[in-house]
Amino acid sequence: MTHSDRALKFFFSGYNCAQATAAAFAEEIDIPVEDIVRMMAGFGGGIGGLRETCGAVSAMVFVTGNLFGHYDPLDNNAKKNLYDLVKDVNREFTERFGTTCCRELLQKAGTIPKPDPSERNAEYYAKRPCAHFVGAAADIVANRLRIHMEN
Repeated sequence: MTHSDRALKFFFSGYNCAQATAAAFAEEIDIPVEDIVRMMAGFGGGIGGLRETCGAVSAMVFVTGNLFGHYDPLDNNAKKNLYDLVKDVNREFTERFGTTCCRELLQKAGTIPKPDPSERNAEYYAKRPCAHFVGAAADIVANRLRIHMEN
């Protein structure tokens, strides 16, 4: 099962975009799923329903930091390398979807952004584009991880 498949399984089980994307990497970042979904709970809906940075994007940053952010805090080169990775995953998401802003992503898909969570049902999943963002975000991070492992 790919990371994208895992993320979508979490998403279609009712987890928000941030929780689903990050939970797909539980094994690699060595954090139990129940801890990840708790840590990422407030990032759904573009950070707590504010419709700002997409939760899947926030999850990419969370996972990237957990995978590649183990460095001495005074090591500016290592910090720069992590920031460059974060910029890369953010850029790739933006290239695919035109923005990382939840509100804009929803509007582009013809969905009216609301601040409160919607009931998860068949109608919700049929109308919302979020599964595409979750799957893509998981793929982007998985590709970075794969590239890192090959080098």
